[in-house]
Amino acid sequence: MALLAACSRPEPPQEPVRSVKLMTVGVGALQSQLEYAGEVRARVESRLGFRVAGKIVQRQAELGQRVKAGDVLAQLDPKDYQLAADAARAQLAAATTQRDLAAADYKRYAALKDQNFISGAELERRDTALKAAQATLDQARAQLASQGNQATYTRLVADVSGVVTGIDAEPGQVVAAGAPVVRIAQDGARDVVFAVPEDKVSAMAAGQDVAVRGWAGGKTIAGKVREVAASADAATRTFQVKVAIDRAESPALGSTVYVTPKALNHAGVPAIKLPTSALRQEGQATAVWVYDPATSTVKSQIIQIATADGNDAVVSSGLTPGMQVVATGVHVLSPGQKVLVYQQKSALAPANKAAAATNSVASAAANAPSATPAIAEPAAK
Repeated sequence: MALLAACSRPEPPQEPVRSVKLMTVGVGALQSQLEYAGEVRARVESRLGFRVAGKIVQRQAELGQRVKAGDVLAQLDPKDYQLAADAARAQLAAATTQRDLAAADYKRYAALKDQNFISGAELERRDTALKAAQATLDQARAQLASQGNQATYTRLVADVSGVVTGIDAEPGQVVAAGAPVVRIAQDGARDVVFAVPEDKVSAMAAGQDVAVRGWAGGKTIAGKVREVAASADAATRTFQVKVAIDRAESPALGSTVYVTPKALNHAGVPAIKLPTSALRQEGQATAVWVYDPATSTVKSQIIQIATADGNDAVVSSGLTPGMQVVATGVHVLSPGQKVLVYQQKSALAPANKAAAATNSVASAAANAPSATPAIAEPAAK
């Protein structure tokens, strides 16, 4: 019997009963509100480019510069266009000479026809030659005007007043006709542009109120949604929203601002909130431990999380007010495990009493005889 007892497996030690901190589920008001980062932009921003191709030899415009209508922004090399204009001018002179010669010829033949020295058919041929010469002259004149315009187009001129917000080409660069060179934010109305995710865009509509606040502080500016993008951005998959604001109160162009849409503001709405320390993952779902006071055990409860409110999670379903859930240490529990409710320890003694007790102990130690035995000196021989 002793041998059998020695070979038997010892019983595993019982798992100690764990203490848990509980919190009672209640309804509280949401504190956070959705806020987005936006940028102040001009309502109309033009991308200006040359109407002809060529090499940029000079760029007068600088980033952030204020320009007026008629100011020269950049210059192309005009030599080729000036030569083309000179050629068109020479063709015009030649066409003018041919027209004058045809006109004189027709006048002479008309006098001969009056004297019946030539036939009417001959006079008609001279009239046709005169009309052809006149048409050639008109063509050469139009060609000269076109080449003159081409030479003028080598100067990029601002057609509106505003601020230069972008430079897309530099001197020495060869650009095609129509390629953007300078971007100008036109003077006038200002917009705040920000992006919202696809799950929030359905709540945005034109005319809604929006609060705009400067990144560095300052007063809040009232605005209204002016435009909501019909399609998402291909890269970010967000929808662009434009808010019209008063230009007189508008921050500087290009400033970053906080945007708070009133339609997405849920501050003050009652909801059930839990700290994130009470949540745990159970498969693909989120769960919490619910305490049963009758058996002093915990059971798993699947919940649905709607959103976040600061550091708390907003519960949309799965819990009712009055339930008690485990607030911390949820990853060391198991279903049906018996637990103890953590009780807050009593407060420590006040500081003045603790100091008095310390002084009493110090005084007693000073008056007590020394615990170290004295070392006897050796007797004299």
